[in-house]
Amino acid sequence: MVNGSSYRRWQLTLPIMSTLNRMGNQLLTDLVDDNYFYLFDLKSFFTVKALNVAIPGGPKFEPLVKDVNPNDEDWNEFNDINKIIIRQPIRTEYRIAFPYLYNSYPFKVYLVWYHKPNVVFIKNEDPDLPAFYFDPLINPIAHRHTIKSVDTQIDLQIQDQYETDDEEFVLPDEFEPFLIDVPLYTDNTANGIALLWAPRPFNLRSSRTRHAIDIPLVKSWYMEHCPSEHPVKVRVSYQKLLKCFVLNALHHRKPKPQKKHYLFRSFKSTTLDWVEVGLQVCRQGYNMLNLLVHPKNLNYLHLDYNFNLKPVKTLTTKERKKSRFGNAFHLCREILRLTKLIVDYHVQYRLGNVDAFQLADGLQYIFAHVGQLTGMYRYKYKLMRQIRLCKDLKHIIYYRFNTGPVGKGPGCGIWASGWRIWLFFLRGVTPLLERWLGNLLSRQFEGRHSKGIAKTVTNQRVESHFDLELRAAVMYDILDMMPENIKQNKTRTILQHLSKAWRCWKANIPWKVPSLPIPIENMILRYVKAKADWWTSTVHYNRERIRRGATVDKTVCKKHLGRLTRLYLKAEQERQHNYVKDGPYITAEEAVAIYTTVVHWLKSRRFSPIPFPPLAYKHDTKLLILALERLKEAYSVKSRLNQSQREELGLMEQAYDNPHEALSRIKRHLLTQRAFKECEIEFMDLYSHLIPVYDVEPLEKITDAYLDQYLWYEADKRRLFQAWIKPADSEPPPLLVYKWCQGINNLQDIWDTNEGEYNVMLESQFEKLYEKIDLTLLNRLLRLIVDHNIADYMTA
Repeated sequence: MVNGSSYRRWQLTLPIMSTLNRMGNQLLTDLVDDNYFYLFDLKSFFTVKALNVAIPGGPKFEPLVKDVNPNDEDWNEFNDINKIIIRQPIRTEYRIAFPYLYNSYPFKVYLVWYHKPNVVFIKNEDPDLPAFYFDPLINPIAHRHTIKSVDTQIDLQIQDQYETDDEEFVLPDEFEPFLIDVPLYTDNTANGIALLWAPRPFNLRSSRTRHAIDIPLVKSWYMEHCPSEHPVKVRVSYQKLLKCFVLNALHHRKPKPQKKHYLFRSFKSTTLDWVEVGLQVCRQGYNMLNLLVHPKNLNYLHLDYNFNLKPVKTLTTKERKKSRFGNAFHLCREILRLTKLIVDYHVQYRLGNVDAFQLADGLQYIFAHVGQLTGMYRYKYKLMRQIRLCKDLKHIIYYRFNTGPVGKGPGCGIWASGWRIWLFFLRGVTPLLERWLGNLLSRQFEGRHSKGIAKTVTNQRVESHFDLELRAAVMYDILDMMPENIKQNKTRTILQHLSKAWRCWKANIPWKVPSLPIPIENMILRYVKAKADWWTSTVHYNRERIRRGATVDKTVCKKHLGRLTRLYLKAEQERQHNYVKDGPYITAEEAVAIYTTVVHWLKSRRFSPIPFPPLAYKHDTKLLILALERLKEAYSVKSRLNQSQREELGLMEQAYDNPHEALSRIKRHLLTQRAFKECEIEFMDLYSHLIPVYDVEPLEKITDAYLDQYLWYEADKRRLFQAWIKPADSEPPPLLVYKWCQGINNLQDIWDTNEGEYNVMLESQFEKLYEKIDLTLLNRLLRLIVDHNIADYMTA
């Protein structure tokens, strides 16, 4: 039957072929009449694509010719001589059946057959029927026992007259029909007739042997029209599979003759059972992936036997970056995972836990749901094509078999079509994986070849690049300066001193290493100064760009704000240092003059000093509530709070609940507290300018807020400030101008110029007053206005 061990050709007897045909009957089509496929065959679909139309029930294609110029058409309704305008649209079927007649631009179209002779063969379902019999479907001939028509009787009489005239013809006795010794039919006749009309390969006696992978089991199903009662998803699946088939046929090229490469000579034959081989493949794959994971020292990643790579703890950002693997690794892992699923199912079958039907169903489920069971598509998204094809096949198979009493759901066990798709995928992805894994392994063993390529300096690397150049310059200086024998071990130490000196400069801490040689110290200081100049100029340049509204990265803005804060703090520390060294900037005579002027001014205003708030002050609670409300305003829009802010809100709630205790604490602090905690400074960037925001310790902040309310209330009551002095930024400027003009206008004899007087307005900016004021003088001036305890609290 089969030609030896070569399997090149097969030759089977008729009973065997008949039995095979009967067994495969469920998968084979019942259609024998080719007229069913009129306008639904390959040539019709090629014409459909060329004309960019669609057959009802067939797939839609991308146009074969993308942009057809209407001017190139040799005829249309406007350039016709007779001006015959056809108003009725031409049906799509006409255009496909007669492309040269009904299309203006027939390009790459095919002529299809119009009609083939009717087939009157009917498949014999009952094996007990004789080989030749009259099927009632196509032989509806009744027995005619009686003669009903008068005309027929007359015809018979005339015929009898003629027959009597002739002599009767009698066959000789020795006459025999042809093939009388041969029976009319044998046991194989019905089978032979059935095989004659069977689809290929059942209608052949012998042919070339084909691989199981090359046999499409369900192709004939989607080559037929989809039944109209099926839901939309199934009809779409029919169309998609048909479209894929047509496109493959259209792009088919004859295979080139190639030399065969025997890559696996050593594995040509084996006596191992193939499930055992599958287990070995999974085991070796597991070892291979582990070999790729371990050199990176990723102890926090665990690869389990189902090829899931999972972290054993919550990873930090650095660990997450380190534990990234490329597509080659992950695609191999996911392919091995699919292999493991299939091998596991076969192992279950061999152990007797599932039967053959469950095995077939399981395999069909695995191949149809690769997208859910593995994550292969994440690393090669093109294989979504295979996943969708499998889904379409699943729809077709289920709706083919789940009819009548069989309910919905899985359970067909036709796994071969899905298996073919994934085998073809693996066959196609092999060269890609070879390249990917080759690159991965060469990178693993040899490292990256990035030494010879000059890196371009991106915005991200500008600063580190400058820093590297600076360090390189320091290295050259060291090499020039030092003798040959002590260069190596000292260079690193000097570079460490350099980075330490730079950090000290940024933090405004004096840097001094006791035993460092003077030339090296000078060199380090020179380089720190060079870097500091570059650093500062970069800050000013970026600030100017931000101020004028140029496009600046958000990260640059943030980094630049931090640097400006550093520069501000350096300047502030230097100012304080200079004040301690050179100050105070006011002489005793000037201080006495200022003090005397304030005394006279207050006397002329009949001002009585603001006392310390008494224990039983009648407005205490109201002032405290106002102070707390003002503090609370800052939190009206904040959703996220830090520890200090949460503490402040807690203290405010406590003060609301128990105002007397809060007030007594505030007054105790005003009386006794003269040392305060550090306050933090942070700049708010408004891009045109910066506003310093001081973060004060919550307890002190509540005390200061109360004191602010108390002093403003008492000063306002005593008319300490003139009407034109702006109480706060919340007052609009026009109101200030109005009050100022009103204040001048109300002065006595202000506009009297009889004796040649002038009104002179002096304008002065007191920018440096806050910086250069002497605290002792300030304390004395405050004591003229407020109680000495409050003055001491304010200037402490």
